[in-house]
Amino acid sequence: MDKISVVVPCWNEEEALPIYYKEMRRVMDKMSENAEKVSLDFELLFVDDGSTDGTLRVMKELHGKDARCKYFSFSRNFGKEAAIYAGLKASEGSFVAVMDVDLQDPPSLLPKMYDILKNEDYDSVATRRSTRKGEPKLRSFLSESFYKVINRISKTEIVSGARDYRLMNRKMADAVLKMSEYNRFSKGIFGWVGFRTKWLEFENVERSAGETKWSLKKLFCYSMEGITGFSVAPLSLASIVGVLFCALSFLLILAIVIRTLIWGDPVSGWPSLACIIFMVSGVQLLCTGIVGQYLSKTYLETKHRPIFILKDSSKEEESESV
Repeated sequence: MDKISVVVPCWNEEEALPIYYKEMRRVMDKMSENAEKVSLDFELLFVDDGSTDGTLRVMKELHGKDARCKYFSFSRNFGKEAAIYAGLKASEGSFVAVMDVDLQDPPSLLPKMYDILKNEDYDSVATRRSTRKGEPKLRSFLSESFYKVINRISKTEIVSGARDYRLMNRKMADAVLKMSEYNRFSKGIFGWVGFRTKWLEFENVERSAGETKWSLKKLFCYSMEGITGFSVAPLSLASIVGVLFCALSFLLILAIVIRTLIWGDPVSGWPSLACIIFMVSGVQLLCTGIVGQYLSKTYLETKHRPIFILKDSSKEEESESV
């Protein structure tokens, strides 16, 4: 028997959950009917990331009418990355998928992904958007710029337009779980662990319900997480800029001394000198900030705090009923 575990992170997705389940149930039933040689089972692992609406209530209702639906609820909002990790940790299937609940990750691709892993020499099938139709132009521009930057400064390849939506075998899922770092960037982690991955492209799909939870501020912070997590290039850049400005400062001091000795006019040129001081100070603060970002990541990692804390889950409910 093959079992596919589908990890579904959710934060305030009360409206989208029933729509997702309806579509996913149709896909699961169709895949089970068409399975050859082996029987195919599923489990849907809904992870409630500290929602403030009725998301947990809907999850419990789905669990009550379909045993394949399981839920895990955090004590507060820990973020999507923590939700993905919690779902992977709870998964029991021989294949594990990560999928968004808003149907921007089409469940209709899952049969093809499963077929590739069963019949071809791949450990994972991942997805990427071929177009960003319907997305604000500024968001598209910033996203594309991020992928260009991180692929230039990082040794870990991160495919442009890549989604978290993928299906992987148990071996790769276990490898991802071994990376239990507190500051997580799944797109980078999936690439860092290696394994053979096949990419499927699809056109951008609008949300089935609700509004996006990713503001520009959150996307910027998430991109900084990726850059600092998978590249030390900013630290090298800070060092290089520091050396260049030290050399430039030495040359300027030498020029000022020579000018004073020849013309004897030390007062003239003070505005330009003030501008230089402000510029150099700004660069120093920028470099200190870059170092501070990496230091803060190290500080958080050394605390060894849990990535998430569970408040409620379907497993606890089942154990209590027994």
